[in-house]
Amino acid sequence: MARAYVGLGANLGDREAALRGALAELARDVDVVAVSGFRETEPVGYADQPSFLNAAAAVETELSPRELLGVLLEVERRLGRTREGPRFGPRTIDLDLLLYGAELVDEPGLTVPHPRLHERAFALEPLQELAPELIVPGRGPVKTLLSRLQSSD
Repeated sequence: MARAYVGLGANLGDREAALRGALAELARDVDVVAVSGFRETEPVGYADQPSFLNAAAAVETELSPRELLGVLLEVERRLGRTREGPRFGPRTIDLDLLLYGAELVDEPGLTVPHPRLHERAFALEPLQELAPELIVPGRGPVKTLLSRLQSSD
């Protein structure tokens, strides 16, 4: 059984309901063992959009990283996510596979740890809440990565 971490975000419609719905859908396929608090964050990359509500979930699964990504994409689809509009633009729900145990995965369409995780406080903060001693493979401790981001602000 692998421990993986999933980032959740939404900035359209009822954001809290979207995150809760995504967690309920996710629980149909994996064991959701912990969920961070929800936090309001400013958009990154494409600023002309509403604020996000973000969280992270720790899950335990027998699925491979690729299979888990498939589940995340299917949950997004069931909850009405479309991929139209600008990259990093507004979305009803966004699920990202942030970490999968200590694995490093670099395949077409799948990179784990998430390739921009170390640059995003909105993803690192809920991870630190869930697992304060968590290590991002190839990057270091979450608390160190978050400290670097906060000191550069």
